[in-house]
Amino acid sequence: MIIRTQPISGSTHCAFLRPTMFRLAVNQSLARSASVARSNVAQVSLRPVLARNYHEKVISHYEKPRNVGSLPKNDIDVGTGLVGAPACGDVMKLQIRVDENGIISDVKFKTFGCGSAIASSSYMTERVKGLSLEEAGKIKNTEIAKELCLPPVKLHCSMLAEEAIHSAIRDYRSKRDTMTNPKQRGFIDVSQSVVTGETVATAHPGQA
Repeated sequence: MIIRTQPISGSTHCAFLRPTMFRLAVNQSLARSASVARSNVAQVSLRPVLARNYHEKVISHYEKPRNVGSLPKNDIDVGTGLVGAPACGDVMKLQIRVDENGIISDVKFKTFGCGSAIASSSYMTERVKGLSLEEAGKIKNTEIAKELCLPPVKLHCSMLAEEAIHSAIRDYRSKRDTMTNPKQRGFIDVSQSVVTGETVATAHPGQA
């Protein structure tokens, strides 16, 4: 039996193989081809759902989220916002660190939820870094939704991000007030969730 092969020099020559050796060579070649094909299919199928349902900006933040992590929540210059949407199960924690000039110098987040929730959190951390508390507090969910091209069914994710930054700012200011006036009376922080519409009351005990 004769098969043609291509040597390094580029000239074609004939090589003679016994039938057994030929079958072995063919089987090895087929096995290599199948392995390459499976690899290619796996690479193409890595994120079919994401690519089909999400905008490329959401995919970018989902695959490479910015500022993931945590800050020490007990630090006096750190504010923590923890919010959730019971309807969809998304939970978002956003933390800010504020310098002596009232500027947000660092931001971290951890989010359990869909791609839109993660992308909204990631975008918010980039957006507020370097802003004053007043500027950060003015960011609306509509800006996030527009930037990430979120569909109407995912608008609640951008609302969570807005609610998270507001909660973090309130927590930071509460700490600063307590430090400035350690004997102040306790108070109750009442807010309404922009996602569920529920009223949430958080007690801040005063110190004797």
